[in-house]
Amino acid sequence: MNSPVYFASVRARGDGESKIMKVRRLFDAAGFATLVEPGDLVALKIHFGERGGDAYVNPVFVRQVVDRLHALGARPFLTDTATLYRGSRSNAVDHMTLAYEHGFSFATVNAPIYIADGLDGRRGVTIAIEGRHFRTVSIASGIADADAMIALSHFKGHEVAGFGGAIKNLAMGCATRAGKRQQHAARPMVLAQNCEGCGRCISICPVGALSLGADGRARIDPELCIGCFDCLNHCRSGGIEIDWETDLSQFLERMAEYALGAVHTKPQKVGFLNFLLAITPDCDCVPWSDAPIVPDIGILASRDPVAIDAASFDLVNRQMGFPGSLLETNLAAGEDKFQGLRRMTDSGQLLRYAEAIGLGSRQYELIEV
Repeated sequence: MNSPVYFASVRARGDGESKIMKVRRLFDAAGFATLVEPGDLVALKIHFGERGGDAYVNPVFVRQVVDRLHALGARPFLTDTATLYRGSRSNAVDHMTLAYEHGFSFATVNAPIYIADGLDGRRGVTIAIEGRHFRTVSIASGIADADAMIALSHFKGHEVAGFGGAIKNLAMGCATRAGKRQQHAARPMVLAQNCEGCGRCISICPVGALSLGADGRARIDPELCIGCFDCLNHCRSGGIEIDWETDLSQFLERMAEYALGAVHTKPQKVGFLNFLLAITPDCDCVPWSDAPIVPDIGILASRDPVAIDAASFDLVNRQMGFPGSLLETNLAAGEDKFQGLRRMTDSGQLLRYAEAIGLGSRQYELIEV
């Protein structure tokens, strides 16, 4: 059976045809009102962007969802989780400050912000799943404890996964820092050309895995390293990094399993909005927003995360690519834009595996509203 995916085109002319009004109509058409009851605490899973980027979901669109939930008697809050890497979102204080800078103030969105995994990204709950890689996953407590959730995702390219949409928003976005490490299954490494030999990483390593070598640069003992990434988060020179491109196939499977764990916390009470606007080549985690790779397309809503990502994937690939963008191959309509960006990725694998483990269906019916 095909999962319904509701679509509103980016075209808007005349009264009631703005993108703002279309968000409201999508909320109603997708039946999101049935997800909540009066008094429910509803997590609006959002990515606030990274300092320097500007392609994240517009707070004005988020406000439409908040107002719809308030009208139903629900209690919505905006939420996200801490990052593993250096940047403006590695702890709750910096994260909330960044969100306010990007326009997610109470005056704009009419809802509070709550960073779901606590001050330092460690507050989570263990959720049981049946996966190839995991039997349990670590989901941020503030998301697991919410009564319902609506994930608002900017659909775009991604450096490792190929694309980022609803599934990635669930998987990485709802996991604790420990859960993110499990998905990446990576260990930090020293970039000798950037290391200044300051010793800061050595002083904060909880297991003594770092030392200074004879060349005055940091070294990591892989036998002692526990992958906590404290060194990466405290390095100020860019001397610690992660090889994100290893083991891509299993990475996609691990990510799908974490997405499954995120929705397991609230069966039948999760909805999804994908924004196919400013479709950039990179994740919103980077501190810039490169030129879009295809034209703006529209906004989608569904209660099936696999179906909405499959529809988003297909809609992007139907477009003609923009010459002069990072997309240098596969520009023709019908060609895989995400593989054109990064040849090593197979974005379809994420959708296939997510369907295989019961996260949703790749078969969808696109319904225009």
